[in-house]
Amino acid sequence: MSNQPVNTKEKILDAARSMILNHGFAGTTVDAVIKQAGVSKGAFFHYFPTKNDLGYVLIQQYAEGDAKHLDGNMEKAEGLSDDPLQQLLIFVKLFEQEMKSLQEPFPGCLFASYLNNSELFDEKILGIIRESMLAWRTRIMDKLEEVIEKYPPRRKVDPESLADMMMVTFEGAFVLSESLEDSQIIAKQLAQYHLHLKLLFEKDE
Repeated sequence: MSNQPVNTKEKILDAARSMILNHGFAGTTVDAVIKQAGVSKGAFFHYFPTKNDLGYVLIQQYAEGDAKHLDGNMEKAEGLSDDPLQQLLIFVKLFEQEMKSLQEPFPGCLFASYLNNSELFDEKILGIIRESMLAWRTRIMDKLEEVIEKYPPRRKVDPESLADMMMVTFEGAFVLSESLEDSQIIAKQLAQYHLHLKLLFEKDE
């Protein structure tokens, strides 16, 4: 009995998350979420006084999970090698392997879904998304700067843009994967990013 409130809240969050990824925030109504979750209107408003309150909790959860994923894979890569280039290559390969295991196209990115309706959100919500993007840029760029110091690249590179390229690869591949109904596109694009890094920094034997 004590677990019921948590279960009800999670049902609402799970239903809303799925619907927003499929229909966008503007296209997701409170009534539709209530029906999908199988809860009462009173239960919904007990946890979320407004639709934007629901949106805030969802994006906060998503950002926290995204940060753990980023940090977890970087820490794993750093634990598998002492060399910064190998750490970076392993980091990308870990994500590639995750995406390769998908049986269905990746459901999409909640950040992108929100940004498609950015006019509906206040600075608090948009700030969470911005900080998440900057966390990726900073973490990868820091590693790239270690790589560049030890392995001068074959061509002049901008570490910030090269760091952003991984997120650009993800977001573009999400769209392509869903539109073409091909679950392997994301892994293939990450493999190309991995190859790009090798061509830039690895030296000929």
